[in-house]
Amino acid sequence: MATSILPPLSAETPGILRRSVAPAPGIVHLGFGNFHRAHQAVYTEAAIAAHGGDWGIIGISSRSSAITDAMHAQDMLYTVVEISPEGSKFSTPRVHTDAFVAAQEPERVVAVIGAETTRIVSLTVTENGYTYSPATGSLNVADPDVQHDLANGPAPYTPIGQIVRGLQQRARTHGKPVTVLSCDNLADNGHHTQRLVREFASLLPAGEAAETLRWIDANVTFPSSMVDRIVPATTDHYRGLVAEQLGYADQIPVPAEPFTMWILEDNFIAGRPAWEAGGAIFTDDVAAYEQLKVRLLNGTHSLIAYLGALSGAATIPDATGIDYIEAAARRVLRDEYLPSVTVPGAVDVEAYEEQLFSRWRNSALGHRTSQVGSDGSVKLRQRIPIPALEMLDAGAMPHYLALTVAAYLSCIAPLQGFEPGNHAKEMQDPARETLQELAKGSSSGRELAAKVLGEHHLLGDELSTRESFIRRTGEFIDIIHRQGPLAAANAAVESTSLLPAQTRSIR
Repeated sequence: MATSILPPLSAETPGILRRSVAPAPGIVHLGFGNFHRAHQAVYTEAAIAAHGGDWGIIGISSRSSAITDAMHAQDMLYTVVEISPEGSKFSTPRVHTDAFVAAQEPERVVAVIGAETTRIVSLTVTENGYTYSPATGSLNVADPDVQHDLANGPAPYTPIGQIVRGLQQRARTHGKPVTVLSCDNLADNGHHTQRLVREFASLLPAGEAAETLRWIDANVTFPSSMVDRIVPATTDHYRGLVAEQLGYADQIPVPAEPFTMWILEDNFIAGRPAWEAGGAIFTDDVAAYEQLKVRLLNGTHSLIAYLGALSGAATIPDATGIDYIEAAARRVLRDEYLPSVTVPGAVDVEAYEEQLFSRWRNSALGHRTSQVGSDGSVKLRQRIPIPALEMLDAGAMPHYLALTVAAYLSCIAPLQGFEPGNHAKEMQDPARETLQELAKGSSSGRELAAKVLGEHHLLGDELSTRESFIRRTGEFIDIIHRQGPLAAANAAVESTSLLPAQTRSIR
């Protein structure tokens, strides 16, 4: 059914809305992409449907106007499409009250964060959006956008700059407290965000810095959270599915898997929606769930994406269906990530593993390897160093973690003469240009690994000193380039040296 001849989605579309009007705004969200619209917005819809409240969301895109324009054209509505092999389910959240683009209206970002009605500022800007150095974890003060934000208070570019300038606006005017809630895959993301905000504020002129820091410390909380849902990119396939099944044209439907999880620390100084109505879990042990997700799920997901792309697999289900990739994924999960994780008491880790592979095999969803593999220079810094260092300190080589790094570099910065394939080329990465320059000047994988990990500190300062891990990564690069990813995975199988059972026990 052609979407062009169908009526567009709007507030007048019959039978789609729970409520006749959207709630008044109470949340400002930075990073107005698919994940937010399929995750936090869905939980907020459930919270308001169950308990009410002025928790409408003002969505702010960083640069692109594609979603914001479509939202305005569709009365701030869109369709969430839950995809599984058994069929599709549809819902239409009505929680967004406005949307705009930060790059077009930077002063407005400060204004809405500073508004008295705003009680939560939330973020899904990806790891790269925090403008920090993966090697040190600190604010990247050398970044030109950070420099701009420090010098230009009214019109900041970066999320951290926007938050600080918005908090200063609050302090100057009504002084009401607010919560800043990170929903990105960062270790201890609440404290990580708090540290970056305070670092930015401390770089302001002395008197301004002291006053801003005092106000932040007294009036702003930064709870940690863990989010989990696979949300692929919107394509014409999903637009067509909505048109066929629901009879209207939606320019921005959001596909998502049925599984969803949200774990939060209950530290909201200005109140919060009743997100537990949508299944959110509030706990003091967010860090344990976060470790489980960032390493077992995200870390393993990365290996699947990079090996899959190098093997010509367009999607994660395609990649997981390749025997050697699934075997490598299970080995890195069980033998190298799991020993570094404190598993929450409520989690059956064997059932969790099987659930992960079931989600990755969801062929109806078709999550692309190029999407999962993007931004690896920031993502891998969150996933690999701690488990790798723990194994190295115990006298064992983390072969599959080294293989993950080698496969990543083979996708993003291949040596001269190696063709990684179109799926690898489609991956986005802020370090691609830098890494490709290093690859151009390298005659072997071992030389490239030494430059990237040892000199450039891609995975942090401590791992940059571990010559055995760097050497093993380089060896895998050379195998991939000469014989292919299957040969590299076989080399990992042949040389894997497991830790003694007592050191691999679940903690």
